[in-house]
Amino acid sequence: MTKAALPLLALLAISAPATARDSLGVYSNWAAFRDDTPSRCYAIAKPRGNNASASFASVATWPDKGIRGQLHLRLSRAVGDDGDAVLSIGGEEFALVAKGRNAWASDGRMDAQIVAAMRSASRMSVAARGANGARFSDRYSLTGAATAMDAATVGCAR
Repeated sequence: MTKAALPLLALLAISAPATARDSLGVYSNWAAFRDDTPSRCYAIAKPRGNNASASFASVATWPDKGIRGQLHLRLSRAVGDDGDAVLSIGGEEFALVAKGRNAWASDGRMDAQIVAAMRSASRMSVAARGANGARFSDRYSLTGAATAMDAATVGCAR
């Protein structure tokens, strides 16, 4: 692990829910973790820039639920009542389900499309209209995302 990765690891560990957590590794801008309760593994990253400290993007595997590659975004601001959020990855756009500061794919099929797009792109962004009516966006580097997602999948295969 590089010196530059240590602050990322510490920041990501603090931003995720407080449970027993095992680090599965830091891969450039992404990290992977395994939690025992509830049983899950996930890849996670912070947005670039000066966004709210508690915002993140994650792709999780929930072995007890039979779920693999589920996207969750914690937005830097709460969305308005219309709950619109659009994820852009490598020229593709995905209309997400959003409520408060959270956004998700509408179903497992969309999750799979998003994960595939993440594997072949260098960055992604999510844009939404905040509760105050102003548009905002959170931007992410995808460097290390594929490796972190693979580490999370393998971490829960044990």
